[in-house]
Amino acid sequence: MIDNKTVRTRIAPSPTGELHIGTLRTLLYDYALARKYNGQFIFRLEDTDQKRYVTGSEKRLLKTINAYGLNWDEGPDIGGPFGPYVQTERLEIYNKYIKELIDKGFAYYCFCSQERLDNLRVTQKASQKIPRYDQHCLKLSKDEIQKNLDNKVSYTIRLIVPKNETIIFEDAIRGKIKFNTNEIDDQVLIKSNGIPTYHFAAVVDDHLMKITHVFRGEEWLTSTPKHLLLYRYFGWEAPIFAHLTVLLNPDGKGKMSKRSGSTHAKTFLEEGYLPEAMLNFLMLLGWNPGTEKEFFTLEEFIKEFDISHLHKKSPIFDRKKLDYINGYYLRQKNDEELSVLFKKFLPQASDDQIKILIPVLKERIVKLSDLPIQTKFLFENIEYEKSLLLEYKDKILDSKLVIDMLRKTKEFFNDFSNLQERLTNLIKENNWNIGEYFMVFRVAICGSKFTPPIVDCLPALGQEKTLKKLEIAISKLTN
Repeated sequence: MIDNKTVRTRIAPSPTGELHIGTLRTLLYDYALARKYNGQFIFRLEDTDQKRYVTGSEKRLLKTINAYGLNWDEGPDIGGPFGPYVQTERLEIYNKYIKELIDKGFAYYCFCSQERLDNLRVTQKASQKIPRYDQHCLKLSKDEIQKNLDNKVSYTIRLIVPKNETIIFEDAIRGKIKFNTNEIDDQVLIKSNGIPTYHFAAVVDDHLMKITHVFRGEEWLTSTPKHLLLYRYFGWEAPIFAHLTVLLNPDGKGKMSKRSGSTHAKTFLEEGYLPEAMLNFLMLLGWNPGTEKEFFTLEEFIKEFDISHLHKKSPIFDRKKLDYINGYYLRQKNDEELSVLFKKFLPQASDDQIKILIPVLKERIVKLSDLPIQTKFLFENIEYEKSLLLEYKDKILDSKLVIDMLRKTKEFFNDFSNLQERLTNLIKENNWNIGEYFMVFRVAICGSKFTPPIVDCLPALGQEKTLKKLEIAISKLTN
């Protein structure tokens, strides 16, 4: 798959919003191949879809990729020998090459109105035909074309697709692929506003930027014959194509969508997933080294990466697996590293509180956004019904017993030294059920039956707040 050429790969997102997590996976494979063979990885901005353009998204795309610890050798922010790297800044280049296609007889002007195209589509569908352009304008004479141009009639420029020809290419993942040109429409190459479509701009850019390998989603598979025709018409060598599987929803049903949670790469970082954990998770969504190994640093992945190990079957975006991987990476962090991360998600916590919480919570959380939930009781009074203090498993505790537990515990808290041992002795001295006691204690302090190790967290809460919470619990049962 790799010859003597310098390997050059690219990622070319559109500035139409946030970076999709699937695009980040594609980028990761592009990046790994280029780095493995000491090639170049290029960032290109495909902004030809001006209707969907979102202001500021270029900077956010670049910032998000950098936040994952990835960079590029050429791009709009750093330049390079094959710039510009923004498509709307390359219009003169596209004009040159579209003129060449027209002059060679491989493209033509289309003056059809949108109304005619819509009616054509409706008629074809009604006749149960595949909707496609009928090459009406291909039949125009040179004089008719020139008259329309002189009269400034709006036009697009279309690709001439030959009839009943088989196009065969070797996909790096899926093997030999065949298409019949009768299934391919005369693709619009230049829109009526003079801006190229993805199909034309991507081919021209990939050739001029000397891209050797193109990784993209399988939804682009049916577009590949059109691109190969363009390469043929220009007399250019096509790159190696590798069409990646789509990511499936966690339930395995359908392409990954917002209804199943985050889809933006930025959002996962905001939810407290570590960049290195996310990359490790994405590595395995469609690739494995042929072994049982599941944890890879970026450097290890680059060394191991091979196109032949990319999968043909779509992977499930298993969030439980992601949580597992992220939890593993969190536990590999030392306390100093965790302190910085904890502080980001618990800005209201003091350094002393964070120092107390790290050994208590590092084994319990799977992502950093769990921290505010786990520690909410430290910073505010939690509202809860008094019945929660009395419900233990399948029975209701006597309120007098619970009040007695809370009052004696409140009197007991003169300091936090040897807390677990002293609490155990308090329970024994009063002949309380240990399960019942700690359920009551957790609810009183946290407002919930499901909490982090409560005794270990108390020093972070402090004596004054602990006593106040116990007093609130007592008042719920006595008022």
